[in-house]
Amino acid sequence: MSAEIPASREVPQENRFKVWRQTRPFWAGLFTMIGGLPIAYLPYGDMRLGNVTLAMATTAGAGALIIGVLLITLGLTMWFQPMVRVFAGVASIVLGLVSIPVSNFGGLVIGFLFALIGGGMSAAWAPAPPVEEAADAEHDGQPEASDEADAEFETAAVQAAGIPEQYEVDEATETTIDAKGGRNSAG
Repeated sequence: MSAEIPASREVPQENRFKVWRQTRPFWAGLFTMIGGLPIAYLPYGDMRLGNVTLAMATTAGAGALIIGVLLITLGLTMWFQPMVRVFAGVASIVLGLVSIPVSNFGGLVIGFLFALIGGGMSAAWAPAPPVEEAADAEHDGQPEASDEADAEFETAAVQAAGIPEQYEVDEATETTIDAKGGRNSAG
């Protein structure tokens, strides 16, 4: 399911967001976007306490704004293009690390931590395997094998795999004669 195709029409209206959310790294994108907000805002924000204005403005305000906007963009990319989730996750981690010296210790460490957590979640996320629907424990009218039979088969397979087959070849060919009985002459 891509970003252009909405959730299936068979899915009830109240479950469409849930289905959409489960097919992409939703929480990773949300954490990454939340991390971009303080990184972008703090160099430009100010706070008034009575007649005193506290400003966190730095000389690297433009760099902090770029990093914050890129993190928000990467979060949206995680949501709408989940195929590039690993790239977006690694880029979020790198931008979070770069925000430490550029943007007031990574948005007072809050934005830095959210960017790292979101990037790590995105890089680690994998789509769920397709679910096979089975109404009963029977396949093709046959009951499934018991757990004991499965365990015995696995034990026999492991024991057989431990002994390699050996073949004897008595034929001498030109390549075996040239090999001088398996010895190599180096030098």
